[in-house]
Amino acid sequence: MALLQTEYYSSHERWQQRHSLRYFLLWRFFVYAILICTAMIVLIPLIWSVITSFKSYTEIFINPYKFLPEKWVWKNFADIFQAMPFHLYFINTLKISTACVLGTLATSALAGYAFARLQFPGRDYLFLGYLATMMIPRQITLVPTFILMRWLGLLDQHAALILPGLFSAYGTFLLRQFFLTIPYELEEAAIIDGCGYFRRFLTIILPLSKPALATLGIFTLMTSWNDYLYPLVFLNSEKKRTLVLGLAVFRGDVDIQWNLLMAAVVMASAPLIIAFLAAQRFFVEGIATGGLKG
Repeated sequence: MALLQTEYYSSHERWQQRHSLRYFLLWRFFVYAILICTAMIVLIPLIWSVITSFKSYTEIFINPYKFLPEKWVWKNFADIFQAMPFHLYFINTLKISTACVLGTLATSALAGYAFARLQFPGRDYLFLGYLATMMIPRQITLVPTFILMRWLGLLDQHAALILPGLFSAYGTFLLRQFFLTIPYELEEAAIIDGCGYFRRFLTIILPLSKPALATLGIFTLMTSWNDYLYPLVFLNSEKKRTLVLGLAVFRGDVDIQWNLLMAAVVMASAPLIIAFLAAQRFFVEGIATGGLKG
C-alpha cells in the first residue's frame, strides 16, 4: 500500500512539473511575441526611412510600396549638402545640445546634492515647489520666455535656446533620488579626513553617479536635439537654424524630395543612436535605480 502511494505521489509530481513547464513555455512565448511585435512597430519606420534614403526620386513615386530599391543610390547623402546647408544645421544643433547637456548635468547635480544631503530650513517645501514646475507644460512658458529673451536682446541667438535648457526640475529630481541611495557612511569617512561639501561632492558622489548622469544626459540630449517649437519661435535667420527646423523648412509644401529628406533624417538621427548605444549600460542601470528611495 505504501509503495502504491509513493508511486501515485511521484507520478502526480511529475505531472505537475510537466504542466508547470508547459505553462512557463507558453507564457514565455506569449511575452516574447508581444515584445517582438512591439519592436517591429518601433523599428519599421526607422528601417523604412533608411531604405528610402537609398532610393532615387523617381523610384519612390513609381514603386512606393516596394521595400528594397532596385538600385542603391548612395549619392543622396552627398546631394543633401548641396540642397541645404546640412553641415551648418548640424553644427548649430551640436553646439546647442552639448551646452544644454553639460549645463543641465552641472545644475541638476548641484541642486540634487543640496536637496539630498544639505540640511536647511524649508528644504522639503522648496523641493516640492521645484517639482511642481514639472506639471507646467513648456508651451505655457513660451510667451514669458520670449518676452524675457527679447528684453535681453537674445532673439535669433542660440543663447535663447541654451539658457532655458540649462535647468531641469526632472534632472534635479532624478539625481536627488539617486544620491539618496549612496550610503552616507562614505561621506562620514571623508568628513573625518576634513573634506568639505564640495570636495565630497566631486570625489565621492559624482564618481558613483555615472548611471544617473548618463541617463539624464541621454534624456537632455534627445530633448534638445529634437526640439522644434523653441527654435521655430526664437530663430529667424537661416544660418542659425537647427537640424529639426531645417528639415521642416526643406520639406516644403509642394514638391518633397523624399530620398534627400530621408537621407538627412538618417544622418540627423545617427548621433542620438550612437550616444544611446555608447551609454546603454549606464542608461539601463540609471533607470532601474533612479527612484528606489524617496
